[in-house]
Amino acid sequence: MRITIAYLSVVLLWATTPLAIKWSGEGPGFLFGVTGRMVIGIVCIGMVLLLTKQRLIWQRKARQTYLAVAVQIYGAMIVVYWAAQFIPSGWISVLFGLTPLLTALLARLWLGQRELNFSKLLSYLLGVGGLALMFGSALTLGRDAVLGIGAVILGACLQSFSALWIKRIDAGLPALTQVAGGLLFALPAYLLTWGIFDGEWPRHFTATSVASIVYLGVIATTAGFVLYYYLLTQLAATRVALITLISPVLALLLGHAVNDEPITPNVLSGALSIFSALLLHEYAGKRPSGGRRKARAATSASPNGRSRPALKRPSRYR
Repeated sequence: MRITIAYLSVVLLWATTPLAIKWSGEGPGFLFGVTGRMVIGIVCIGMVLLLTKQRLIWQRKARQTYLAVAVQIYGAMIVVYWAAQFIPSGWISVLFGLTPLLTALLARLWLGQRELNFSKLLSYLLGVGGLALMFGSALTLGRDAVLGIGAVILGACLQSFSALWIKRIDAGLPALTQVAGGLLFALPAYLLTWGIFDGEWPRHFTATSVASIVYLGVIATTAGFVLYYYLLTQLAATRVALITLISPVLALLLGHAVNDEPITPNVLSGALSIFSALLLHEYAGKRPSGGRRKARAATSASPNGRSRPALKRPSRYR
């Protein structure tokens, strides 16, 4: 039940985050928006650590985990914030829907996971087709929109890489500790980036931008990241990535309803193609659980009829 509540909370947070990201940069600029979010986030995380009397761990595996988390917090987030200037917020969530495919592909290339079968290959082709439709829609908005889509895809790749790296390290750290350590590693990079490329206090704020920065810092960063890394410690990386199958629908509808973002036939077709690719990738070609149990029972029996423990299989990221 606890995992279910965390999962649904992350779905809702990820559905509202793209629009808040877009609003947070309107006025103060995207670099101030994302840096302000992380400053607020690390203050909130620090308060939670004090209240729960948790301390950061600084062993080698812990430091490696913090660095892996920072790849997502800094690398993935900053390119998404930049892209939000040029594309509708709902597109960000749809494009991040490719994360499960990217995670599985990276797991196959990096960790040698699974062989490529027909259903997996077809899911990749559907994902590429949906991506092509999204790029076609971006062409009508101009060159910056095309670059924005490319930036979001890069962010999704970095998030997938980060998730698999954390799984590979397997430090067993609490989710709150992972986020706190990752923010400590990422915040100096944000401050340095803002200082080099901007460095001036914004002259223009809007109530919407301020509220969005506070929401992203207090809720999306503190609760969202903690719940995300909690799920990552409880579930396989590709299972967590399936959140992006649900949240894009809500994000598209929300952007259309409150920010007048158009849902064109091409965008809708591209989104449906990506969703179909995710469903096919996750569920096609799987045997019923009963079949697995029978197969294990058969293989675990010795020739003389005596049962023996089944051989352990290496864990797989699904």
